[in-house]
Amino acid sequence: MDIKMLQPVKVLSSHDLVQSVRDILRSEHKKRPFIVMDEFLTKNPQVKELLAVLPEYELFTKIVPDPPASLIIEGAKALTAYTADVIIAIGGGSCLDAAKGMGLYAKNQGRLADYFDPATKLKKGILLVSIPTTAGTGSELSNALVVTDESTAQKKAILTPAAMSDYAVLVPELTVSLPKRQTIASGLDAFSHAAEGYLSRLATPMTDAICEKIMFLLVNYLPRAVADGTDLKARERVLSAASLAGWMLNNAGTNLGHSTAHILGAKYHLVHGEAVAYALPGVLELVNETMPTKVKEIGKILGVEFALDDTPAIVLQKTRAAYCHFRDELVDLHPFSDYQLAKAELLTNVDAILHERFAQNTPVELTPKKVTRFLCEFG
Repeated sequence: MDIKMLQPVKVLSSHDLVQSVRDILRSEHKKRPFIVMDEFLTKNPQVKELLAVLPEYELFTKIVPDPPASLIIEGAKALTAYTADVIIAIGGGSCLDAAKGMGLYAKNQGRLADYFDPATKLKKGILLVSIPTTAGTGSELSNALVVTDESTAQKKAILTPAAMSDYAVLVPELTVSLPKRQTIASGLDAFSHAAEGYLSRLATPMTDAICEKIMFLLVNYLPRAVADGTDLKARERVLSAASLAGWMLNNAGTNLGHSTAHILGAKYHLVHGEAVAYALPGVLELVNETMPTKVKEIGKILGVEFALDDTPAIVLQKTRAAYCHFRDELVDLHPFSDYQLAKAELLTNVDAILHERFAQNTPVELTPKKVTRFLCEFG
């Protein structure tokens, strides 16, 4: 098997947002930045300093979670009207995804709905600099963006090399003010990217090695970042892990866990990082029949000490328990019960989940019966 891994994004790990952005603009000879960011970040000291030193720019701050196609088109029209020569995205995954979409639409036009079709050939837009303020989506290194298709009220992914950032600037100080619940959700999203990529039909020995390290970093540093948001070492390690997990999305993909989060998230407004965390125990159970050794390795990363005579069923039980302890006790995930969703309601989504594009990466043959059983475990 030939294994090909590309990482074309130039990654800058920095403690100085202003200097990093100025260096990029200078080296790329860009003078008209279109800045896409979350509204509240206009009060961030480093962001305020950046805006103060830029001679000119256009600001777009209408970002909402799970950006709809209409917002992306609006932003694309604004950046075209401004004749921008670079997009700078500063914010969480929705912000970075929206900026990617704006660049794509400004370049390609047409119907945004056509972009969901993998057969659609898309051209790269203007230079894109992505600066994450959460540590979870990995959008800054991934070739994906998630858009809400307003015609179907579903979250759908656009996967194309044309969506790749040109630069990713990782500044851990920008994540220090992230609220606890968002720190937890985004960190567990990154863990799920690594775990699902590890348990994917697309996994390779190279992606496995990186996914194992990502999970190791998050197990060791996410609880610290949650307990003390000002722990800069923990924030930096979690941010690095999340970005690497975004890279793994391009190479190993995700599986049924993310399909479930996309369908349920769009319909019931579940926080994405929480939804994938609720899904992972069920994913472990499903794939244990084909990848028991990998399930065991995840258990070891989570700190489980296995006996030599542990059967695959016992290994699964111990690994699930260790993950739930990490998720619910060490990290303190928001309880699923607060969403007040009945199991019967969840089960109305079996067919949609079964046909969501990432489900095909699950390394078992999925059937309605298996997805039903999986949803009964969700939460």
